[in-house]
Formats: sequence, structure tokens, C-alpha cells
Amino acid sequence: MARHLKPLVQRWSSRVFSVEVDGAPLYFGIREKLRGPTALPAVFTRLQKEDRCYSLLVCSRDRIRGDRFHWELRDKLLKDLPPGSDVATMSSFLPDEKGSLVKGYFFKSRAEDSPLIEGILSDLEHSDPVLVCSYSQSEDCQQWTQSLWSHAEKNQMKFYVVPSEAPKHHPSALNMINSDVFYSLDEACDVLKKCGDIIPETLSVLRMLPSRVDARRKPDFPVIVIEGLDATGKTTLTEFLRDTLGATLLRSPPQCLSTWRARFDREPPIIRRAFYAVSNYITAEQICQAGAKSPVIVDRFWHSTAAYAIATAVTGPVSNLPHDGSEVYCWPSDLLQPSLVVLLTLDPEERTRRLRNRGLMKTDEEQALDHNKLFRDRVEEAYRRIIGPVCITVDASPSADLVLQQVLLLIRAKCHL
Repeated sequence: MARHLKPLVQRWSSRVFSVEVDGAPLYFGIREKLRGPTALPAVFTRLQKEDRCYSLLVCSRDRIRGDRFHWELRDKLLKDLPPGSDVATMSSFLPDEKGSLVKGYFFKSRAEDSPLIEGILSDLEHSDPVLVCSYSQSEDCQQWTQSLWSHAEKNQMKFYVVPSEAPKHHPSALNMINSDVFYSLDEACDVLKKCGDIIPETLSVLRMLPSRVDARRKPDFPVIVIEGLDATGKTTLTEFLRDTLGATLLRSPPQCLSTWRARFDREPPIIRRAFYAVSNYITAEQICQAGAKSPVIVDRFWHSTAAYAIATAVTGPVSNLPHDGSEVYCWPSDLLQPSLVVLLTLDPEERTRRLRNRGLMKTDEEQALDHNKLFRDRVEEAYRRIIGPVCITVDASPSADLVLQQVLLLIRAKCHL
């Protein structure tokens, strides 16, 4: 067993395991010994008598290498495993202990497929960052056991599977800061710099940063950010405001990064989020330059970057989000704060109708918004919880003229224009 895995394995029986089923986490724990009968965790009650289960956890010392391996591993499993394996996202963590989260996958198989699957897993186990577990049930189907594989040691470590209560904090919240959401330019740049040998485009992105970045400097004129999901009317409103106020209109990510955006959208979350974080700092520099001459309207900014990242990292209902007031909702200390942030909201059915009429291609996250109400609710709630400044919500369902007048009243009251 690799040396860096030993501390993790030494506390193995203290860990909680989470499997995503129908968009929400189901939890279980393990014990070395049982004291009396115990109920089956929910994830195992769904299985048939002939099913066997397996899990893979990616435990790399290098978080970028590990995230990339984890990202590519899902495609490999879907390609190599027999049909019906039902690959689900999984994680393991020590409750409320930051830095303890490891991610992976959980899947089932029929007994006749076990030799094939165990051959695949045996090959993967020799990959440095992977821990493999198999799960089997007792003859009376009343108990499941977990076996932790280790080719370096002759005996597999065996544990009893037991129920576990949901933790106080969703496990993804333990690793969110400077992984899903970046709170400084240096942290985001550090990720992109480490990707230079595998993603040459990162060097081009970093060259777009000014030689001396002062992304906190406030310009002379107000900065108004318009936020909202696609098809809530951001483009129409921002163009109206530009013309009405004689303002400069900017978008984040800025046009200068459009060449590389699709490339980074195909990367694992940590790399993708670092790209969007850096784009906010490049936008901030543009805001400072334009704001010396006129008011600035910005179509999306850090609120979008953070809200989507938080809502994607956390699964299940809104109650699984980091609690209101958590540090994950705080504005980066080295990034310009807008004078006003307006969040456009719209009834989901009306938003879907507008998207359909526009016939536009949507990102994976936008498609998830349409199909997953829980995800949509998490995004909008994350928007509302971000502070520095907070979003002021405006209903975008009336006519464009009425929405414009309402936003203009806000701007005149808050920004004195």
C-alpha cells in the first residue's frame, strides 16, 4: 500500500461513505465488530440477492492529478463495465473534518460478471491513487460486508456495513474552498500553472492577466452587475442599461477568453473553476479601465462563478447547501466589489419556454437546470446567500420595459445615477 494511503486506512472505520442516488446522497458507515442486529443502509436495500457491489476511491496526493483521474475514470467505467452496472458518484469522509473528503464511484454487478469486473479493478488498483472495495451480503441477506483490497498485503481488511446519519454538513462543503470556489487570484493561478504541461491553453489564459493586477481598485463610476439564469432577460436588460445610462457593457468571462472557454468546459471541476475564477480578475481589470470614463454594466460576475460551483458540488435539496453565513459565500478579498448586483428571477416554465423559442445550445449545467429542480433551487439560493454585495432580486416576468424601469429605480437609489 502506498505510504500516503496509510493514514487514511488507519482511520478507515471512522469514515462515512456517501452514494448519490436520484440526485441525493445516501450514507452508510462501517464497523470492525457488530454489537447485535443492525438495519441495512438505504443504498443496500435496493439491491437484489445476486448483486455484488464495488467502490473505487481516488486518493491522489496531487489534487489536480487526482481530479483529472477521477474525471476520466467515470468514462472508463461506463465503457468497460457490463451493462446494468449503474455507476453512481461516491465519496468518503470524516464527519466535519476539512480535507478528509475523497471522491470515487460505486456500482453493482451480477455474480456471473464478478470475474470480469474484478479483473478490471485489479488493474486499476495498481494505479497509485485508487482504493478498491468490494461488498458482499450474507447468506440470509441481512448483512453486507466491505472488503478493502490491498495487493501489498495478503489479507483484505473486512468491515460490517452499518447505517449512518446524514452529517451536519454536506461532505462536499469540506473541500469547497479553493477547490470548487476560489477566493484569491493566487489560488486560481496556482491550479492553472500546474496544468501547463497537460493543457497548453492555460499559459495563454495566464498571459491575459495584466503584469500588475489590482483587481480590488474601484473605478470612479458605479459598477452594476446583472445576474440570473439563461433566458431571464440579462442580454436585453444589460443592452438597455448601456444605452440608457451611457454605460460600458462588459461580460464575464470576457470576450478575450472566448477562444478557450469550450476547452476548459471539458476539464474536471477544479480546472474549470480555476479558469472561470481567473476570468473574473481579467474582467475586473477591464471594469477599472472602463469605469474611469463611464458607469459599467457587467453581464455576470463572481456571483455566477460561485453559485454554480457551490450548487454543483453539493447535491440534494437546498438544505444541503453550506449554511447561510458560511465562509463559502464571502466575496474574495482581492476582487473588486460591484456597487450593485441585480439577480433576475423567472418562473421555471417561462424560462424553459424562452429557451425553447431561442433554440440556443446550452451548457451541461444549463441542461441540468432544466431537468433537475433541486439543482435549479440550489443555484438560486446560493446566489441569494453570497455577500459582498448581496444580490437584489428582481422578477423578470413582466415586459422588458417594466423590468428596465424597476432596475433603473434601483440604480438611481443605490448608485445615485
